[in-house]
Amino acid sequence: MSGFSELIKSFDKTRDYVRDFFIYGFKVRNEFDRKSARTYDDEKRRVESWLGDFLRYDSSERGKQVSISVDSGRVPENPLYKAFYSKSFTDNDIRLHFLLMDILAAGEALTVKELTNRLDEEYDAFFDEQTVRNKLKEYVSEGIFISEKRGKTDYFSLSPDTSDSFFGEYEGLDDAVKFFSEASEFGVAGNSMLKTAGLKNDIFLMKHNYIVHALEDEILLKITELIEKKHYITAVNFGKQNAASENYGIPLKIYTSSQTGRRYLVMYLPLYKRLNSFRLDFIKSVRDGGECPDYDKYAEFLGKNEGKCFGVSFGNRQEFGSMEALRITFSADEEREKFIIDRLNREKRCCTVEKVGDNLFMLTAEVFDVNEMMHWVKSFIGRIVRIEGGNEEIISRFYRDISRMHRIYCREGERL
Repeated sequence: MSGFSELIKSFDKTRDYVRDFFIYGFKVRNEFDRKSARTYDDEKRRVESWLGDFLRYDSSERGKQVSISVDSGRVPENPLYKAFYSKSFTDNDIRLHFLLMDILAAGEALTVKELTNRLDEEYDAFFDEQTVRNKLKEYVSEGIFISEKRGKTDYFSLSPDTSDSFFGEYEGLDDAVKFFSEASEFGVAGNSMLKTAGLKNDIFLMKHNYIVHALEDEILLKITELIEKKHYITAVNFGKQNAASENYGIPLKIYTSSQTGRRYLVMYLPLYKRLNSFRLDFIKSVRDGGECPDYDKYAEFLGKNEGKCFGVSFGNRQEFGSMEALRITFSADEEREKFIIDRLNREKRCCTVEKVGDNLFMLTAEVFDVNEMMHWVKSFIGRIVRIEGGNEEIISRFYRDISRMHRIYCREGERL
């Protein structure tokens, strides 16, 4: 029987467990139905070894729930980065790594055959040429080694580009990397550079640091590469009861919510002839679907339609193309409450705001999905005079919510 190890072979599997059980799921041990309970225990111990003090344990009728609890504005380093440094390796992998580094440390450029011979003669380590070649190609792709052709033969040497050399050459680069090590687009790479140079982020704290973005970074990288290539993709999404769904289409853009921090992939779906957005943290994997010859046409189509979205929704699948008109009248004292008027103008996005009377202002929206606006609209409770138009079901729900709040918070005869 194999023993427990903190190292992992596949980050995808660990991403699934962290997402389902420690971030979004709040599940308990007996709800784990993928494999044995022993597998759940191993994954739980592995996450505990990475996150330590950032785990919270709660008891409920269903059992003990384990979740990640982090005040992101108080941690200088995203704790989820540790998962990227936990990849397992074989004895031969680690041995070959250090031997090749040692041979090339003198600055020579050698062929595959020369390196294989030196491994045998100087270190008594026998590796076939194909194994050495594969490792060299892997390290060239990662920037550790440099490959150059001399005639028809490839020569390999150690890259002079290291974190130490960069930090020593460019003044202030260390501070820049410390800052961007907590920015989602550069996070893991920046954190790795700091660790390689023996540095830590001891300057910056991010008030709104969405640490779960670290779990999406690999998926994001693959998607942006395929957007750049103008290819079709198949996005495999997490589904209920672990059933996955597949969506084939043209990836066009990544949206980021300024309210929740969630990131979305906007795709054109040929099957439904419409645009749709998918939460990035719900995408399990992506597959390359080949070149899209009409990519620019669909990118232009998105450009014409994204101005009709209040957020990231392009409306219900059956109703795409039909916009809903909504008019909301707000009251605000023009002398004492100018900040309310300023906020309406600042946050209106694709809507318009106009004065319609003394201390009365009307916001007019024509968007694909009125429902996206309602959480924002509710933040003006007490200043909403009337709501007109829109989706009847959504407006009815709004008034039901207000009535419910009144019953909860107000005594009979009081106003909310």
